[in-house]
Amino acid sequence: MARPRIGIGGISIESSTFSPHISGDEAFTVRQGDVLMAYYPFLTPGSELREAAEWLPLTQGRSLPGGAVARETYDRMKQQILDGIAENAPFDGFFFDIHGAMSVVGMVDAEADLAQAVRGALGPDVLISTAMDLHGNVSRELLDEVDLITAYRMAPHEDAWNTKERAVFNLLGQLRSSVGDDPDARRPYKAWLQVPVLLPGEKTSTRIEPAASIYAEVPRVEAQDGVIDAAIWVGYAWADEPRCQAAVVVTGYDREVIAAEARRLGRLYWDARADFGFVADALPLGASIDAALAAVDERPYLISDSGDNPTAGGAGDVSWTLGELLARPELTDGSVSVIHATIFDAEAVARAVAAGVGGHVDLQVGGRIDPGPSGPVALSGTVFSITHGDSDAGDQVVIKAGGVHAIITERRKPFHHLSDFTMLGLNPQATDIVVVKIGYLEPELYELAVGWKLGLTPGGVDQDLLRLGHHRLAPGVFPFDTDGREPSLTAIVTRRGESAVESH
Repeated sequence: MARPRIGIGGISIESSTFSPHISGDEAFTVRQGDVLMAYYPFLTPGSELREAAEWLPLTQGRSLPGGAVARETYDRMKQQILDGIAENAPFDGFFFDIHGAMSVVGMVDAEADLAQAVRGALGPDVLISTAMDLHGNVSRELLDEVDLITAYRMAPHEDAWNTKERAVFNLLGQLRSSVGDDPDARRPYKAWLQVPVLLPGEKTSTRIEPAASIYAEVPRVEAQDGVIDAAIWVGYAWADEPRCQAAVVVTGYDREVIAAEARRLGRLYWDARADFGFVADALPLGASIDAALAAVDERPYLISDSGDNPTAGGAGDVSWTLGELLARPELTDGSVSVIHATIFDAEAVARAVAAGVGGHVDLQVGGRIDPGPSGPVALSGTVFSITHGDSDAGDQVVIKAGGVHAIITERRKPFHHLSDFTMLGLNPQATDIVVVKIGYLEPELYELAVGWKLGLTPGGVDQDLLRLGHHRLAPGVFPFDTDGREPSLTAIVTRRGESAVESH
C-alpha cells in the first residue's frame, strides 16, 4: 500500500476520581491540523515516517493530570474527532493517541467509549494503533476496538515519544505488510490479560526492582518471531473504576507464542506484587523534614509532597504541607533555606502582585479546590518575586516567610525542571530543602537531589491507597483484597471480528 491515509486523534489526561478538581475546557490544549502534526517530533517534514503516509491530523486534546473531566468538555472533544473523521474519510489507518486513565463525570470507562465511537466512525476495516501511558487501564472493551496497542516501558516516562513513534511504526508495518489488501489478514492477534494488582507509580518505578527486571522482559518478548509488540500496564491507582488494575497485551501472528508470553509476563507481575516498594524512603512529612534537617551534608535535600502531585491527578492546591513547613521555627527563623513548589491560587497571586516585590502580604493560601486536612493556610511574608505570563502557570509569585520561599501560581503547573525555579529568581541548587509536589522525581530533579525522601502527604493522589475508599474495583485486586486466592491469569486471544479464545 503506497502512502496510506492515516488519521490522528485522541484525548489524553490522567484523572483522579478522589480529587474534587474538575477538568473543564480550560484544562485542555486542543491541537488540530498542522499544529497537531507539528506536535510529533518523529513526523517532521522530510522524516521517513512523515513521507511514508498521507497524514490527516484531526483533533487531540491533552491536559495536565487532574480531576475527572467535565462531561460537556469530553463530549465536545469527542465530537470534534468524529467530525474530522467524517470530513476526511476514507482512512486506511488511525493513530489513536490517548493516556488510558481518563475519567469522565458519569462514566466508568471513558477510553472505551471514545474508542467505540472512533471505530464506529472509521468502519470495520481501518487499522487503529494505540499509544498509551503505562499508568493507563486496558479494559476488554477498549482492547476490542483497536488492532495494535502499546505503552511506555519506563517510569518516569523518558520513552514517551519513543512509544508514540513505535505505535505509528507498527501501524505502517501492518499496512505495508506482505499479506496484501485483505484487511483481516493484516489484523494481528492480541493476547490480553488483566493482573489483579493496583499500585501507585511511586511503587512501580522501572528505575528499581522488581519493575526494572519485569519491564526488561518486554523488549525480549517483542523480539521473538511471530510477535509485533508487548506491553505491561501498571494501571491507574487513583481512580475507582472496575478497569483499574494491571494488564498485559502481547500482539502478533503466532497465537501460541503471544498467549504464552502474555501469561508469563502476567505471572511475573503477580508473583512480585508484594515486593514492590517506594522508589525512595517514604516517611510521613514530619519525619521527612526531620531527616532533611539532620542531613546537613546532603544539600539540596528534596522532599516529594506526593499526595497532591498535579502530574498524577492531584488538585494542586492542598496547602497542608506548606502549613506544616511554616509551623517549624527552625525553618521560619531563616537559618535554613526552603522552597515549596507549589500551590495554585489565583486570588493570592493577584494580591501579591498588587503589593509588588518587597511588599508585605497576609494571605490565606490554597484549600479552595481540595481543602485537604487544613483548608486555606495563613501565609505572611514578603513578596520575593513576581513573574508574569508563564504559558502554564500564568502569573507566579514567591512569598518569603523566614527561610521558606512559597511559590504560588495563578494556574496549576508541575515543577519538573530547574528552569521552573530559576525563572522565579530561585536557585534550587543552593537551597537546603526543596519540597516539590511530585511523586518519583523527574530526571532533572533526580539529578539535583543529594538527599531525598518521599513525603507521605494527603491529597487526591494519596500514596496510602487503602484510606482513599475505593469501592468499585474488581474483586480480588491486591492490596485491597488479600484473601490469598490465586488469579487464573488466563490470556484471552482475540482478533477483531473473530471469537476470542481463552489460553490457560
